[in-house]
Amino acid sequence: MTFVSDSKAPSIALVGATGAVGHTLIELIETRGLRHKGVRLAASARSAGRQLEVDGRTCTVEDLDGFDFSDVDIAFFSAGTSVSQKWARPAAAQGALVIDNTNAFRMDPDTPLVVPQVNADVLTGRPASGIIANPNCSTIPLVRLLQTVEQRWGIRQVVVSTYQAASGQGQHGIEELQEGSELALHDPDADLPAERFTAPLAFNVVPFIDRLLDTGFTMEEQKMLQESRKILGLPHLDVTTTCVRVPVVNSHSEAVWVEAAAPVDRTELIGRLAALPEVTVHDQETPGRFPTPLTAGNPDHVHVGRVRVAPHNPRGFWLWLVADNLRIGAALNAVQIAETVLDRGLL
Repeated sequence: MTFVSDSKAPSIALVGATGAVGHTLIELIETRGLRHKGVRLAASARSAGRQLEVDGRTCTVEDLDGFDFSDVDIAFFSAGTSVSQKWARPAAAQGALVIDNTNAFRMDPDTPLVVPQVNADVLTGRPASGIIANPNCSTIPLVRLLQTVEQRWGIRQVVVSTYQAASGQGQHGIEELQEGSELALHDPDADLPAERFTAPLAFNVVPFIDRLLDTGFTMEEQKMLQESRKILGLPHLDVTTTCVRVPVVNSHSEAVWVEAAAPVDRTELIGRLAALPEVTVHDQETPGRFPTPLTAGNPDHVHVGRVRVAPHNPRGFWLWLVADNLRIGAALNAVQIAETVLDRGLL
């Protein structure tokens, strides 16, 4: 139980409580023992009235329209960009510190974009916007690995291909993949659903996530560039990405090519990655060993394998990484931001 009567414990609100990230936030608040003096749940009108259990207490989901944030200390937003754009600033104006898990404020100069293991030092007080942004689900595990490379060898270029799970589109994305898979198994010629994705995802890969930009890249690909630069404090960092949706229920994977500014020793690289908090290097002992979304293990770790320094270019190396996008890529990072805020007495 993390519910306490201590007046110094924060009151918490979860906006988007009924979604996949919302459910994960509830689980993490319980399992990580995030102290609070109460949790209120909010969602759109169609989900209002539902009842969910939080820390052994039954909570009724309130309608976000008209929700009063004046008695809320920390408000987690995970209901989509449009919802955050409408409600996050009013919530902050009423006094809540908003931790937002959307793209709405990530590049706002008054809003810190935070991965606690990488740049917790930017949290020195309440942000001018009253909002702390949670990065993209594929950016978070990437920058957690890149920081140590930059500090030791410097980085000239990063090339990433992502393999992103259906849960990146929430519970509805998971359901669409499951429905399409069942249809395809029964009838290979069936018209498969493609409401959440730009093409049917069942038994398919879709190299297109989010909207198309004038550059020919998608917004998802642009996010990884601009967010990595902001989090790492490297405004000219060269990151280029192809983001691909794959028929996996949960956990994103990434193939990452890094060209450093100096030659890289594989043994030292593995040692530095393995020493990072909450990172597991699978081929530390057995070269070639790799994680997968089904077999990676601890869902609160970034899992790394296939660590290879290129023989023809000793400044370049490959990594394969797997991370639970609902936890590391969203809810866990948000909770760790809240833990950092509370540990530093920033409320």
